[in-house]
Amino acid sequence: MGGSRLPATLGCIMRMLGVGISVAGFLLLGGLSLGYLFTRLGEVDLQRGWGYTVYADFTNASGLDPGSVVEIAGVQVGQVTAIRLDDTRARVTLKLRDDVLVQDDAIASIQTRGLLGERYLLITPGGSDETIPPGGKIRETESPLDLPGLMAAYVASRNRPAPPSDKERTP
Repeated sequence: MGGSRLPATLGCIMRMLGVGISVAGFLLLGGLSLGYLFTRLGEVDLQRGWGYTVYADFTNASGLDPGSVVEIAGVQVGQVTAIRLDDTRARVTLKLRDDVLVQDDAIASIQTRGLLGERYLLITPGGSDETIPPGGKIRETESPLDLPGLMAAYVASRNRPAPPSDKERTP
């Protein structure tokens, strides 16, 4: 009686173990699939080094966020990792790829994709033979163009009455 009950219990355990292995395999496959999607769609480059950090100070860094793209000649070479207030200027921290060298006379400017698109940081290379070391600073910067402010000024100027012409002033 006891001998016939043991194989039934062993069979039940084997079935549960098989289900557990199947679930674990499914979860592992799902995790690997998500990892693949994050690296491909998120443009994460796992083959390159971690890169190095440089800084740039702007009078205005509006619209730029941590995670914004850093480009040189239309090619993504890094990203913005932090933005903080340093005295009265915005200090932007950039993480650049190890294989990218930036000249010490390069210009960092905040640009917009399209008319009202996302902001990104563009580095225009300089002509110097000296490069910015890790932890160094890009000295030349250009803050973004304030399109809403320009549009508001234009609308305000259109609503003002025109000044009198010279013919209207003479009696």
